[in-house]
Amino acid sequence: METMPIGKAINAGLRAAMDRDPRVLLMGEDIGPLGGVFRVTDGLQKDFGEHRVIDTPLAEAGIVGSAIGMALRGYRPVCEIQFNGFVFPAFNQITTQLAKLRARSHGKLSVPVVLRIPSGGGIGSVEHHSESPEVLFAHTAGLRVVMPSSAHDAYWMIQQSIASADPVVFLEPERRYWEKGDVDVDLGPGEVTPLHRARVLRSGTDATLVCYGPTVKLALDAATAAAEDGTSLEVVDLRSISPLDVDTVAESVRRTGRLVVVTEAPVFHGPGAEVAARIQEACFYSLEAPVKRVGGYHLPYPAARIEEHYLPSVDRVLDAVEQSLAA
Repeated sequence: METMPIGKAINAGLRAAMDRDPRVLLMGEDIGPLGGVFRVTDGLQKDFGEHRVIDTPLAEAGIVGSAIGMALRGYRPVCEIQFNGFVFPAFNQITTQLAKLRARSHGKLSVPVVLRIPSGGGIGSVEHHSESPEVLFAHTAGLRVVMPSSAHDAYWMIQQSIASADPVVFLEPERRYWEKGDVDVDLGPGEVTPLHRARVLRSGTDATLVCYGPTVKLALDAATAAAEDGTSLEVVDLRSISPLDVDTVAESVRRTGRLVVVTEAPVFHGPGAEVAARIQEACFYSLEAPVKRVGGYHLPYPAARIEEHYLPSVDRVLDAVEQSLAA
């Protein structure tokens, strides 16, 4: 067992994958000597060389397009997009090429590309640095979309994503990069939680909180606060946004009878809407109240000085829980 921040855990996971498979290579802007904006790739170019940790031009479409070509030649590229808002110059490559080549070739072609994208807010940055664009990728068939919330998951999920035969959008909760946690680096293949399985982090009886990535800590804090008033909240970390582990969430909701979904992504057409719809279908006769959603607003991400009013908070989560219990 080792203790490390989430950013360091991703670094360690990348290192393990590169040690294990010489076909794994990294591509991105300033990921070499600088180690990336968040220093996630620190030291990797020094140890693996410029031919496997490639500093690219400032051209996201070129990064992803080159990665697709390399994947078709047998490599397993991992692309770092510097900030979430910078992914859109490559959106055409991602949605019309990367996501579709397997289906277009009737399964004959595989494009095992991983796109690492810092995501979410809370770092006091300027626009195009704090968005939560996960629903745009989850809506695109052919892409897998995941987001770890702990150092342990970050370490293992990046390796599982690299091993996937399908392209994976690997979102990283940028406000959590420096939060430390225990990582069990010695687990065997059968001991690691499958990439697309949700996990119950805290048991409860009164309502279920579903979350992922940056909102997991928020949900756990809300559950702790609620317990002081005698309310027992179960916390489920989705871990995977596409595909969704509906079964784990449904099992929890059948026990509690209530569901609150917490995301940083806007509520309007957001991932929480899909979770709400699926649970309404699966648990209609178990629900004691309508599903509630807490998230960002249907607005452009605001300036840093007021972002705390945009992002979900413990108070907003508890208010949704109170409304659900009162229904």
